[in-house]
Amino acid sequence: MMQTITFIALAIALASANPILAKAHMSNPHIRRASPNEWAPAGPDDFRGPCPMMNTLANHGFLPHDGRNLTQENVVKGLQEGLNFNTSLGELMFRMAIVANPEPNATFFTLDHLNAHNVLEHDASLSRTDAFFGSNHIFNQTIFDESRAYWTKDILDADQLANSKIARQINSKAFNPNYTFTASVENFSLGEIAAPIIAFGDMSAGTVNKTLVEYFFLNERLPAELGWVKKESPISQEDILSVVQMISKATSLTTGGEEEVPHASMVRDLHTGFSLLAQKEN
Repeated sequence: MMQTITFIALAIALASANPILAKAHMSNPHIRRASPNEWAPAGPDDFRGPCPMMNTLANHGFLPHDGRNLTQENVVKGLQEGLNFNTSLGELMFRMAIVANPEPNATFFTLDHLNAHNVLEHDASLSRTDAFFGSNHIFNQTIFDESRAYWTKDILDADQLANSKIARQINSKAFNPNYTFTASVENFSLGEIAAPIIAFGDMSAGTVNKTLVEYFFLNERLPAELGWVKKESPISQEDILSVVQMISKATSLTTGGEEEVPHASMVRDLHTGFSLLAQKEN
């Protein structure tokens, strides 16, 4: 089980007084480094999933580094420390993710649970191959290069990110005989595409520096060494909804009309670490 906050505080205090224990503390998969400047890739026995952001938070130690025992307590705390998500948004994300654990009345999930196809993981990812073709959770350079080919400017906007989403869906539908992309998948796919703007960009303008996004995907690492810092104001569900709506509009292939079809939906994304319940208004 995840150590309690009291035990963690005690361990840190002891580590400060003992260099040998400090080294052991840093290697303990259940104790966070809690800094975007501290990072270690997954070890051979660590779990990782199809979700670049959840993997990234584990690599930094904001979530258990071994990718196991993600409880509501440590998920909410990790999202606050790593990205400055407010408590209600963190709790909502956990509720969305817990469905990946097939055990009844589960109180935790692992990053490996997220690999189950068509539960939260889906076809047409920006950085993973479809499950039909093999590993659906390992970063795929070829797939990612296909996606970022549509990122044609140094500052990405909703249109460029949406274009990469549409292109991946077309490619997947054309070549994957088992292609599946339901309305529910579409909803949390929108969250996936919005994630770079939410984490690293300007949510009001709907823009993000391409260099930060590429660094994040390629390294599964927060781009602190490029100058990024987490947002000062806590990120709320309302903040995320506004960006998701930008992406949703940008994915439309119709032009010239201002009317939108009323759409009540659940917007969920664990592939980059964002999920929420959304009620889209007319």
